[in-house]
Amino acid sequence: MNPVEQAIWFIESHSAQPLDLDEIAQSGGVSRFHMSRAFVVATGRPVIGYLRARRLTEAARRLAQGAPDILSVALEAGYGSHEAFTRAFGDQFGITPEQVRAARDLETLQLVEPIVLDTSLRTDLPPPRLEQGRALLIAGLTGRYGCEGPGGIPAQWQRFGEHIGHIPGELGNVAYGVVLNGDDLGNFDYVSGVEVADFSDLPEGFVSVRIPAQLYAVFHHAGHVSTIRRTMHTIYTQWLPESDYEPADAPFFERYGPEFDPRTGEGGLEAWIPVKAK
Repeated sequence: MNPVEQAIWFIESHSAQPLDLDEIAQSGGVSRFHMSRAFVVATGRPVIGYLRARRLTEAARRLAQGAPDILSVALEAGYGSHEAFTRAFGDQFGITPEQVRAARDLETLQLVEPIVLDTSLRTDLPPPRLEQGRALLIAGLTGRYGCEGPGGIPAQWQRFGEHIGHIPGELGNVAYGVVLNGDDLGNFDYVSGVEVADFSDLPEGFVSVRIPAQLYAVFHHAGHVSTIRRTMHTIYTQWLPESDYEPADAPFFERYGPEFDPRTGEGGLEAWIPVKAK
């Protein structure tokens, strides 16, 4: 099993026990950072969000079976009070625990069942090149996204595209999509940018990102930009587990060269994954 499959098994077999991200990562034999990023890429869900959803799903089943004490169900699901459980339950299902117990019915609830990884998402992946990347100064537009809803990124690129070629200190003819500041819930910042000589005189609304020199595994994605998830899925569920490397806690970026056509999404791109030796 790869680390994500091991984590899923661990969550399912220990869901009644107190768990945190460190313990889940340890079960997969990887770092906290590696597990957090790999789980999102492989499943589309943050690992802690999946753990919470699975616990609430099993709690809903117990309530629908007529559990007499809601507080006991809450405690078993990892919540310290009836109030905290009710809030989380409502956020997950849009209904109260009392309503589920009274109805004895789960038909209207979107339950979260154990994940089975979709191996059809894997693709034939040419071996990457290892490259010691130099430090970069990136300037551009940014947005905050969740792993389940990054749909605003294409629109962000459209807004940024109007600035390309007119940014003070702009270097070269390459654009960068930088992913950074990820958290345990799968949220991350995404910067559409270009390399600049310095951060002076940037347009209003621009952000600046310093990317330190770092070792990267560089993968070429030849397909349409919309299929990048297949490449990332293969990197994190197959290449990294089988390699001598693990992700480093540093920004990951997509590199769009002059051959990329932003109007069609064709032309290919490179995925630069920061890595370190295991």
